[in-house]
Amino acid sequence: MARLKVGVLFGGSSEEHPVSVKSAREVAKSLDIEKYEPFYIGITQSGAWKLCDGPDTDWENDGSRPAVLSPDSSVHGLLVLEKGQYETISLDVVLPVLHGKLGEDGAIQGLLELSGIPYVGCDIQSSALCMDKSLAYTVVSSAGIATPNFWIVTADEIPDPDLLTYPVFVKPARSGSSFGVSKVSKKEELLSAVETARQYDSKVLIEEAVVASEIGCAILGNDSDLIAGEVDRVALSHGFFRIHQEDAPETGSENSTFIVPADISEESRSLVQETAKAIYRTLGCRGLARVDLFLKEDGTVVLNEVNTLPGLTSYSRYPRMMAAAGLPLADVIDRVVSLALTER
Repeated sequence: MARLKVGVLFGGSSEEHPVSVKSAREVAKSLDIEKYEPFYIGITQSGAWKLCDGPDTDWENDGSRPAVLSPDSSVHGLLVLEKGQYETISLDVVLPVLHGKLGEDGAIQGLLELSGIPYVGCDIQSSALCMDKSLAYTVVSSAGIATPNFWIVTADEIPDPDLLTYPVFVKPARSGSSFGVSKVSKKEELLSAVETARQYDSKVLIEEAVVASEIGCAILGNDSDLIAGEVDRVALSHGFFRIHQEDAPETGSENSTFIVPADISEESRSLVQETAKAIYRTLGCRGLARVDLFLKEDGTVVLNEVNTLPGLTSYSRYPRMMAAAGLPLADVIDRVVSLALTER
């Protein structure tokens, strides 16, 4: 039986480029090469696309060739520049291991739709919706699911610090891995925090601080046929969760540890999983996503955010939660590829 030709996209021009490369390395370790023939397409931080042997430390220079994903659906694959001419490589499916802007926001999904190639994960609409926290909150809230109170600050707006009750969190509306996020404990810190967030997005969110445990739930599947991984809890010693910005996250976080399964009651665990599934369906997610939630002392569950292509690194939460539920990353890949080929 012929192997499936899988295009693995990684890198990208967002601030989450290094995380994406690390995720792709774990995917490369887990791909069953008896089933799949992988084609690794790295996107540099400047936006150049390169077909390479894999996401190793020198992938940008080690024999890589310029390549583009053809938007012409009759090509159904890659155009690779070789000795002044373009060679065509057909692909059966694409696994976009991309995080953040131009990876999880619907941009690459739009190109994949034009290409006609099946791809893993959320479509254009759900990717864009989940990437913008204010839009995700609005839609989820309309479905009767609790979200934090928030205020939008536009590009030319100066918020009035006297109108808020502190502490609050200030964050880019459309970014990930806690880049540009600040906890503001007093009004004198607000405007500086807004400027920090604006380094990553012109649209800024001011969000109430929810007093609760940070809980995550990994979801896999489509529509009514969903699998929830084990619930985790992020235990913080101080500050807030920002492991992907740390110098050596592979050796452990500076301020956080992960408890999997979460040390919560069975009733709370079930509520978290069912709420995560409801949010996933409400936002139109497909394939996989990590739903981050707050669990309050009174048992209330509140949405934090949804990651439509969660980190898959050696220290990431999604693969850890799925592995705890009996699905190692190799099995997760098999399932999401199968969904991409059968459900579109």
